[in-house]
Amino acid sequence: MYTNLKRTLAKECAKKVGETVKVQGWAKKVRHLGNISFLVIRERTGELQCVLEGELAGFSIETESVIEVIGEVVSTKQTSLGVELLTSSVKVINKNTLLPFEVNKKEVNTGLENLLNHRVLSLRHEKIASIFKIKATLEEAFREYLTNMGFIRIFTPKLVSQGAEGGANVFKLDYFGKEAFLAQSPQFYKQMMVASGLECVFEIGSVYRAEEHNSSRHLNEYISLDVEMGFIEDFTELMELETDVLKYMFAKIKEKNETELKLLGIEVPTITDIPKLTVDEAREILKNRYKKDMPEGDLNSEGEKLIANYIKETTGSEFVFITMYPKENRPMYTMPSENGLTKSFDLLFKGLEITSGGERIHEYEMLTQSFKEKGLNEEHFENYLNTFKYGVPPHGGFAIGLERLTAKLLGLMNVREANAFPRDIHRLTP
Repeated sequence: MYTNLKRTLAKECAKKVGETVKVQGWAKKVRHLGNISFLVIRERTGELQCVLEGELAGFSIETESVIEVIGEVVSTKQTSLGVELLTSSVKVINKNTLLPFEVNKKEVNTGLENLLNHRVLSLRHEKIASIFKIKATLEEAFREYLTNMGFIRIFTPKLVSQGAEGGANVFKLDYFGKEAFLAQSPQFYKQMMVASGLECVFEIGSVYRAEEHNSSRHLNEYISLDVEMGFIEDFTELMELETDVLKYMFAKIKEKNETELKLLGIEVPTITDIPKLTVDEAREILKNRYKKDMPEGDLNSEGEKLIANYIKETTGSEFVFITMYPKENRPMYTMPSENGLTKSFDLLFKGLEITSGGERIHEYEMLTQSFKEKGLNEEHFENYLNTFKYGVPPHGGFAIGLERLTAKLLGLMNVREANAFPRDIHRLTP
């Protein structure tokens, strides 16, 4: 009778009062009240209540089964959508046979490991799904802002002959009998694309770090939001750019994800100017105010949290740039400043580093000297270094860890919660 009906989404039903529609999704819950039953169907745009009367009353179905419901859309004041479905038929498309935990309660009552082991199911919970809707908007806004500013999106290899930072924290693999690595960063390629004449570029992609950390803040594969810009006057321009990017990203979240933010109980911080401290200034504050000694020329995780608290208390900002790290604590391509320091920065958000960036060396002789000082074999980086023989403008950039940004914005306890299928020191499945 209804063979020609196309699927209607739940949110579309609000504009189809009086029409017969076909809705498909997952059975969220069923309630039986005497000679009438209420079936709630859930799909990507929301939920729709379906009223089952007569022969359909008492319809039995396992929750989370995939179903198809056909009926007439009618107005009601009993649902947030303002409509419900007077059901004429229900069909089970695919029956659920086993649930390791219940996903249709207000909170999922199980541990993180169990959630991750059954990730497809856990993502059906509306709060957990909200994390990834917001994460998607952050990525979209990052891409949109830079595109509107004239930046070109690039796509760089993830199979490389050397790590971008020359360290040992790389995943090795066999590449047709040769040794290859998974890319730690698109850093070299970003710089090469600036030098190609594109000038301002960005990339969104996976990066890989073979770090044996088992903490709430580390992943071995994550999404990096990378930016590189040519013809800069000073590395402070990069911090200004990132501030503007984050303002746009957060504004987009407020505009597009109001429902998800409300569901998670999150208030998006307002960004004005982000405070700046040199690493030495930060270390002095930690020593004088908190009696904490930090590693030479750096902050540890406790120091980052304490400095974030200090900045929040004194300025109201959830963000702080830490600048001017020593040469020994920065990669070989970082532009030196005076007194053994570099034109570099990290950005802390609620006590967690989400960004590393700075000005890069653009002169061939200075760069090769920096490689030597770091004890690196220049022959292993020949293609990258040769770029700087062709004339490269002053440039710099930064990279934002998307999962860390998402986790801190949403108050998640573990960065793995912001990754649908995380890869850490113990997890390679699902």
